[in-house]
Amino acid sequence: MYQPGELVVYGATGVCRVEELTHLPGGDRKKQYYLLKPLWQDGVIYAPVDSEKVPMRPVISREEAEALIDQIPGIQAAVCRGPTVQAMAQQYQSAVRDGGHQALIEMMKAIYRKRDQAEAKNRRLGLVDERYMKQAERLLYGELATALEVPFDQVAGYVAGRLEADSEAGSAGA
Repeated sequence: MYQPGELVVYGATGVCRVEELTHLPGGDRKKQYYLLKPLWQDGVIYAPVDSEKVPMRPVISREEAEALIDQIPGIQAAVCRGPTVQAMAQQYQSAVRDGGHQALIEMMKAIYRKRDQAEAKNRRLGLVDERYMKQAERLLYGELATALEVPFDQVAGYVAGRLEADSEAGSAGA
């Protein structure tokens, strides 16, 4: 059971602080809920303590975050093409719902590639791609920002800087 003050990743919402263990106002007094406050968006969430419907886990450690960043170059972009926009959206939704770092990075890499291809043709990225890219960035960068104690808006630069430094160190040693 999580305690007030702990940081958790709650489903597709992302990083939340457990504010308190409580009961729903006017609800069943026997059923306990976490009152969660998302760090990177507004609102509060009442999540049943005993529910397995929406995954909840602790935020990764700084060491795990650094190791994840080190793994990014080796993660392949997912194939994100569907016969319809709805099929593609379902594929993206599955990656977001899974909440796994690997799935999010695979999806983000695929959408980055699609964006680059669209820009090369003087086109814009599709709305579905843009929406899920923002959601994936919010989830992944939100957790990395929390674990690394870096402001959210600086995470992309931090990751890019780390990857660039690792790339230069690798080519200098070759």
